[in-house]
Amino acid sequence: MQYLALAFGICLVCSTLGFFRVVYFVSLSYAASIAVQAVAAAALYSASIAGWPLIQVLLLLTYGIRLGSYLSLRNRDRGFQDREAIQGAKRSRPGTLAKIGMWIGVAALYVMMALPTFVTLSAQAAGLPQGSLLYGIALMAIGLGLESAADWQKSRFKAAHPKRFCNTGLYRIVRCPNYLGEMLFWTGLWISATTAYQGWLEWSLCTLGLACILGIMIGATRRLEGEQADQYAADGAYATYRKTVPVLFPFLPVYTLRPIGVHHP
Repeated sequence: MQYLALAFGICLVCSTLGFFRVVYFVSLSYAASIAVQAVAAAALYSASIAGWPLIQVLLLLTYGIRLGSYLSLRNRDRGFQDREAIQGAKRSRPGTLAKIGMWIGVAALYVMMALPTFVTLSAQAAGLPQGSLLYGIALMAIGLGLESAADWQKSRFKAAHPKRFCNTGLYRIVRCPNYLGEMLFWTGLWISATTAYQGWLEWSLCTLGLACILGIMIGATRRLEGEQADQYAADGAYATYRKTVPVLFPFLPVYTLRPIGVHHP
């Protein structure tokens, strides 16, 4: 696992963006860490990378670049800036030690999340079987496509209707399709390396990375629920929307994660 030190160093460097604005620890630093790790993985295994592992790396790189581009454009949007200013006023400002802790913590998380890619490439270089790779890559592609489409649809809708909640396209099926797409992408990456994991350390680190990002997305869904409930409290149409459209998983009658439970319309 010689690539762990390399990956951690990369993520520490990329995550220094968070010292400029704390929110960058989990936004631009996140995107940069994933993209640069993909490039580093391809460079480290340039002599052997080919076929499906190459597709896996390209998907990871595409994920990081797309997310970074989307976040950069969103940060320039005046409506988003106004909402962030309101939310930022409610948050406490972390001190230097807290920022250092966040810096190290997110860097470690981004290493664990992307680690299956290094495991896959290492297995290919060693001639080990990778029976799960194609299945994982398929799920990664579905997740990336879903998240990209959801972000695009919401951006277009908000540009035309900045004061309304988005309930078109994928948002007719599930209220947080972008979060669902992200969960599918990282689950696919974890699955792709399940036949290549060697020993308890790889299994533990990769599984912990997946568990953390899934937990983060559940938390993000709950937080967004609260923000939208406040923002659209006087909108009867939104009250109907949140009671009839599943919050995260389509076709399952789960309409809220605050608290997690099943509620019928």
